[in-house]
Amino acid sequence: MNEIRGASAFAGAGTEEIFTNAHVILADEVIDGTVVVRDGRIADIQPGRSSVPAHDLEGDYLTPGLVELHTDHLETHYSPRPGVAWSLMASVQAYDAQIATSGITTVFDCFRMGSDEDNGYEKGEMRRLADALKAGQAAGRLRAEHRIHLRCEVSAHNVIDELDEFRDEDLVGLASLMDHAPGQRQFQTMDKYILYYKKKRGLTDAEFEDFIKRRQAESARYSDKHRDEIAEHCHAMGITVASHDDATLEHVDDAIRLGVKLAEFPTSIEAAKASHEAGMSVLMGAPNIVRGGSHSGNVAAIDLARHGILDVLSSDYIPFSLLHSVFVIARDVDTLGLPQALRMVTKTPAETVGLTDRGEIAIDKRADLVRVHHDPDHPEDVPVVRGVWRDGKRVA
Repeated sequence: MNEIRGASAFAGAGTEEIFTNAHVILADEVIDGTVVVRDGRIADIQPGRSSVPAHDLEGDYLTPGLVELHTDHLETHYSPRPGVAWSLMASVQAYDAQIATSGITTVFDCFRMGSDEDNGYEKGEMRRLADALKAGQAAGRLRAEHRIHLRCEVSAHNVIDELDEFRDEDLVGLASLMDHAPGQRQFQTMDKYILYYKKKRGLTDAEFEDFIKRRQAESARYSDKHRDEIAEHCHAMGITVASHDDATLEHVDDAIRLGVKLAEFPTSIEAAKASHEAGMSVLMGAPNIVRGGSHSGNVAAIDLARHGILDVLSSDYIPFSLLHSVFVIARDVDTLGLPQALRMVTKTPAETVGLTDRGEIAIDKRADLVRVHHDPDHPEDVPVVRGVWRDGKRVA
């Protein structure tokens, strides 16, 4: 292996960090080399080791910071039990710590817009939680960079009222158009809907029948109108629009009409393929990859990867699954190596939402970096995060 000798190769003003003896995962290849960070940006990438003082990564991987587009895990920290609302700032900080130590340096936190009769949140509650997030970020309390993803339940009567509280919010960069009514998208069959709503809510047969009729009527009344109105607002504000749980070619056609760039959790290979071919980034859950299938009985994400129509992964409800899934794909999909799998959680999600300054280890990109140890011979075969840097500063 070549050595980089002398300080001249890394000379420059300002704050400088050097990472050496690393398996550096670039956009298209892995090199054994050295990465130089200067003033929060990647200044140089060279094969070989540095002979000047540097962080010796002892052969670990050096990856870009992960970019998470869809996680509602903040809710778990804020409302850890039914009827329990935790301290806003404590919830935000605990959640942020878990995000950062999972290797995620940019995260789009999901906030619910519109009630599906099962979320239990009062009007204004999401706004207060978002305000705590903003305050924590402004005060330098948070490790990752946080942005906002509005999960818009288009079949809900109150989705526009709740969206109004976020219309001028500059942190909003993504909005998804969802309809969880029975017979729609994720719940085209009743088996899973019965589990999600009847059994969890303890409804009688008559109560469940009334619940279904009410939800279907709301979907018929509101969904199309709200979907159009929200998409129009997002395009005017430069907010990326996502579809959600597309199941049919008709759903995909509707997404194309609405200018959707991100197809979240398509429930069939047919819909995923059509979305991908239409130029949308197809997003699936990283837990789906790690578990080997969907918890709701829909298409397996690993099958989309094998068909070459999986573009983005989301941790959804398990932050660490984002990094874990990369190594599962590289192990189990013959046509995809680590660089290709890693792009699904770094470069592609960043570019999908217009963030072109991060997502890869390349000259002049932000120095969002993760040191990862991985021993494929270990029985658990689970990667370990050993260090995280955002803008060149260590945060975990």
